[in-house]
Amino acid sequence: MDLVALLGYLVGLAVIALISICVGLYLTSETFPAIASHKSEDFFSDPSSGKKLPFPSITDKPSKSLTVVVPAYNEEKRLPVMLEESLAYLEKRAKKDSTFTYEIIIVDDGSKDKTTEVAMGYSKKFGCEKVRVLTLAWNRGKGGAVRMGMFRGRGRLLLFADADGATTFSEYDRVEEGLRNKCKEERELSDALGVSCGSRAHLEEESVATRSFFRTVLMYGFHALVWLFAVRGVRDTQCGFKLLTRRAARILFNSLHVERWAFDVEMLYLAQSLKIPIDEVAVEWNEIEGTKMTPVLSWLEMGLDLFTIWLRYTLGAWRIRGDMKK
Repeated sequence: MDLVALLGYLVGLAVIALISICVGLYLTSETFPAIASHKSEDFFSDPSSGKKLPFPSITDKPSKSLTVVVPAYNEEKRLPVMLEESLAYLEKRAKKDSTFTYEIIIVDDGSKDKTTEVAMGYSKKFGCEKVRVLTLAWNRGKGGAVRMGMFRGRGRLLLFADADGATTFSEYDRVEEGLRNKCKEERELSDALGVSCGSRAHLEEESVATRSFFRTVLMYGFHALVWLFAVRGVRDTQCGFKLLTRRAARILFNSLHVERWAFDVEMLYLAQSLKIPIDEVAVEWNEIEGTKMTPVLSWLEMGLDLFTIWLRYTLGAWRIRGDMKK
């Protein structure tokens, strides 16, 4: 067999393999995400009475200015620092502005430690009107935990913030300002469409100086994949400090398929597909020990997720469901 014939044969095999992958993905993909929940996840505990009370729904009218969703998996050690900082900020703002109200929903994503017990301590201290704990019946992944918290929020605006407290919580002011600037033509902010992302992109040069060459290559490779397959115009898609209007949260998390690390990318991909305004705001961020991510493995997994997100939406295997009904 000459070289030309061999190349033709290999190309033919590659085409057949690609078609087989596409057909397989299309046939095995759920067009819209199946969002299952256990009955226990519909309730939260009121520590003052010991009673189980029903969570509201994101389809209800908002009754708080802000909901903060904190996904937490085995975070008994890092969670208190984050909650102390965020509650100090929120209490100070509520005292300064009598119209500002808030709630924090800590979502225990099937932890094996005392995350729920630690979180309940803050619910007891501040009351369940301000701090609620959602304990998931099984581990969903970060994206799944954020979605469950969002769907039970009462805020006009909804923020998800990492339990490690890496982003200084007072940076919320700047992220909120960015969102309001994007939605300034809307009278009622909760009915507007907008996303504001905290960003560490301005810290990239400094981080490159302290990272190994291999990790730097992986970082830039991941950024290139994000740009190629999913999101353009947002330099940092992975910072765990993102603010959404209530309507945007309903629409985006109702169509979200990815429940693990790459969920941010799919959320922003959906937002750009729907032409929802996105703002990126530089925030103060600090490296915190105890990350659950394995740098090489997690980045490779996310890279594969990026490709499958793009391919499934391109094939029509995944579709956007739209807003939720009451």
